[in-house]
Amino acid sequence: MKQCQNLLIIVRFSVPLAIILAGAASTGPIGYGICQGGCATIVMACYGAAGATWGATLGATAPATVIACNSAYGACQAACASVLLLPTP
Repeated sequence: MKQCQNLLIIVRFSVPLAIILAGAASTGPIGYGICQGGCATIVMACYGAAGATWGATLGATAPATVIACNSAYGACQAACASVLLLPTP
């Protein structure tokens, strides 16, 4: 549980950083793709720390750590949407 909490702290700081860096490098569809790749990497690490497999359906029986990973992934995906909407230089 502690590992997943540490990972969620990293996610909270890395998503804004990824947005800033993606915006500085290139925004629009390219930045969106970079951001999506970052989100997928983070959620895979989170699931691995929780001892679960990403994509496996647990439904109502999902442990709290998996639900936390899903929440962090959703927040990351939402942040990527703002990257997509920024103009491409």
